[in-house]
Amino acid sequence: MKYVLDTNIVIYLQKGVLVEPLPIAEYGISIITEMELRSYPALTIQQRHWLMSFINDIHVFELNNAIKEKTIELRQHYRLKLPDAIVCATAMVSQAVLLSNDKGLQHIEGLHCQLLAVAL
Repeated sequence: MKYVLDTNIVIYLQKGVLVEPLPIAEYGISIITEMELRSYPALTIQQRHWLMSFINDIHVFELNNAIKEKTIELRQHYRLKLPDAIVCATAMVSQAVLLSNDKGLQHIEGLHCQLLAVAL
């Protein structure tokens, strides 16, 4: 099985607050997730090093025409914010499960979204 990690899941991984370990599988992130994570201004040097190592070890899905068209469709139909629409479209086009902690994404038809428990 293939999974796309939402930005919030990568943050929870870095903080070590996921209740259960991720299943052994193929993982990727959207280019949007990479940009969101790397542009966070309050990252410490340690967090930045962890993040760059993580990004270098995971597949990063670039934008392509299929993701672009699915993003437009999702924004029109569900009125999602652009980053959320791109992440969802990436999972859908890649035929992957989106791991997220955003309950609002569960209502999107055709998106396989799995929520993960967090100990905060």
